[in-house]
Amino acid sequence: MSVDTTLEAITRYVESEHTDLSMMADDVVFTNMATGEEHHGIDSVRAMLEYVYHTAFDAHAETRNMFFADGKAVLEADFVGKHIGEFAGVPATGKDVRVPLCVIYDLKADKITRGRIYFEAPVFLAQVASA
Repeated sequence: MSVDTTLEAITRYVESEHTDLSMMADDVVFTNMATGEEHHGIDSVRAMLEYVYHTAFDAHAETRNMFFADGKAVLEADFVGKHIGEFAGVPATGKDVRVPLCVIYDLKADKITRGRIYFEAPVFLAQVASA
């Protein structure tokens, strides 16, 4: 791995809006750091991404910063969209949300092996709370 190959893999993934998973290792693991919930393998990660971006929300990530090192990357973004389905025990509210998001990626042999997701759930909960 090099910084350049790390940058290429993560940039391609982010620019695909999380639909191109060709840069994922077969045994990739994504972890929600707030809950400890893990998604093992490409199919599980794909299902989690589909749920978050298209079932619970109609949303996308707006990149603020990306940092790259040899086999490591960090994405700082805002998760932006409409809350359209159950998430974190909260039924769909139809409300617009903007939630800080950070994902730390580990890569090996040009493939993402791990993603650690930091999603600011308290911000989400405050935005969808009943008035």
